[in-house]
Amino acid sequence: MTTAFILAAGRGERLRPLTDRRPKPLIEVGGRALIEHHLLRLRAAGIGRAVINLGWLGAQLRERLGDGSAWGLQIAWSDEGWPALDTGGGIHRALPLLGDAPFVLVNGDVWCDLPLAALRERAERLPAGDLAHLVLVPNPPQHPQGDFALAGDRVRESGAARLTYSGQAVLRPQLFAGCTGGRFSLVPLLRAAMQREAVSGERYDGQWLDIGTPERLAALAAQLGG
Repeated sequence: MTTAFILAAGRGERLRPLTDRRPKPLIEVGGRALIEHHLLRLRAAGIGRAVINLGWLGAQLRERLGDGSAWGLQIAWSDEGWPALDTGGGIHRALPLLGDAPFVLVNGDVWCDLPLAALRERAERLPAGDLAHLVLVPNPPQHPQGDFALAGDRVRESGAARLTYSGQAVLRPQLFAGCTGGRFSLVPLLRAAMQREAVSGERYDGQWLDIGTPERLAALAAQLGG
């Protein structure tokens, strides 16, 4: 069974005061909490198990979602306390819950209509030499410089046409080999793997939105009808 990891521990500073009393993943849009949209996408993709990290007001998330049975999923929790451990540190802490196989990564801060079944299938057949597969999207107005370049199916640190990392990926646990516990970002690990030609990628031109500000949240709400 393919497992997904949902990054859900952050503070959501730019969405304050909405996130002062509830965690960002529980902000409602389109009639559901943000994280509930992700859970429905996972179930539709045939992914039956999710690991979710907890940080800011994490007890509210655990109380709301429970064991995941209401969404047809199994949920395991990785409680980081506060302050949270950032993207790399959070995933590293959860590795015992994720197992040895490649897993699907979803950033709880994004909205996207990419069918996650494609990432599940990618996780099931990730080439042995690859440590990660990234979904890249066209650069949004707030991030015109992009993050990485795509050369064929290889992701590079730089290139002529840079794209933005969507917050959705497949990762192999071995990406974290040699890491120790604590707070750190995922990005340096990805860059090191790119230098070894161990990161594949794809461009996705469908709907994608980083829900990082009240304005973008309002735009998504208008799109979803509430």
